[in-house]
Amino acid sequence: MKKQLKSFGCAIKGFCGAVCDEGHLRFHLVAAAYVLAFSAFYDFSAAQTVVLILLIASVIAAELFNTALENACDAVTRENNDSIRRAKDISAGAVLVLSAAAVAAAVIFFWDADVIKSIFFYFARNIHMLIILIISAVISFFFVLLGPRGIAGLFKKHF
Repeated sequence: MKKQLKSFGCAIKGFCGAVCDEGHLRFHLVAAAYVLAFSAFYDFSAAQTVVLILLIASVIAAELFNTALENACDAVTRENNDSIRRAKDISAGAVLVLSAAAVAAAVIFFWDADVIKSIFFYFARNIHMLIILIISAVISFFFVLLGPRGIAGLFKKHF
């Protein structure tokens, strides 16, 4: 049991480190949060919800694998090496392919003019929710751009 808890701790440490260091991962996490939040406006079946969750998890896992490969390659050498560059490019390409498929699935799932109109009217009628959405978008922008360490650094400088 102790070994499993230690492994779980290492996994959490790895995930949190990647979140701090990788802007692309933060972008995918923010996109996932908005996809899940806006999915509440839709009447998705259990199967559609499972597909969304699996797509989100797959994109995030692919980004983590890409990061792990890049770190392993950097540990081998930082010098220009065509094989390492190619491996990194292919790994990034895999994330791109999966992300594009996830976006295509999201468009298919979410492209419903009536629901989109109802979302628009929901925020038009609930200004406080619109303000929360705007604030969350601003926070998300800085989270993706700076990461948790960068945001913490801003607060240390100004407060």
